[in-house]
Amino acid sequence: MTSTDATTTTDAADRIDPADLDADAAARGELYRLLARAFEHPDEPLHRDLRDGTFEVTCRRLLDRTALDVDVPELTTDEEYEALAARYNDLFAVGFAEYEDRTDGSLATSGPPVPLYEVEYRSDVSWGDVNVDLARAYDYYGLSVDEDARDNHDNLRLELAFAGYLARRAALDPDEGAAGARLDFLDRHLGVLAEGVADALDAEYDTGVYGTLGRFLDALVAADAAELGERRERGEVP
Repeated sequence: MTSTDATTTTDAADRIDPADLDADAAARGELYRLLARAFEHPDEPLHRDLRDGTFEVTCRRLLDRTALDVDVPELTTDEEYEALAARYNDLFAVGFAEYEDRTDGSLATSGPPVPLYEVEYRSDVSWGDVNVDLARAYDYYGLSVDEDARDNHDNLRLELAFAGYLARRAALDPDEGAAGARLDFLDRHLGVLAEGVADALDAEYDTGVYGTLGRFLDALVAADAAELGERRERGEVP
């Protein structure tokens, strides 16, 4: 996800006094950024952070800065890098292919067991409705999908990146409306996707650290939405 006004964003960041930030909202933004990273195809730095506990410790430290009541599970792995990458591919990237009838050689294929796209967990709306709605939301904030990525707007990593972006905007200006926009986004999009991914992982056997990440993702999104909803009822979220 890219900004259409990167220069202005950078200049503004240079003028920000950390004391003026809402530390709670900023921490939530970083948590979403970490989870977006966790659901990318693993690179060696991510593998190292998962293996030595850095990822888990960082999540705990960030949650301690928020008002969210979320337990951080054991977000570590003892797998070698190649095994972790293969597990990611098996769960999220590579579909299955198996012979159903050995007599005629018919081959049954399907997508990955845990899709990372919102539309796969929505029976109530079309692909176009979901992705057009997301494109409009991204565009409203001057954001767009990186053309080099060539991915759909409803990809989990993009939705997590957007939730993090809205949280960081709320950290800069709590009255600007980004917190309310994030609540609507969580209710209408990311909450559905996070729950779907967590349930799909729970249905699979031996998911390793990704099963734990899925449950943590779902718990974080649900807690963020619930807390924002309570604040909106009190008139604290515009």
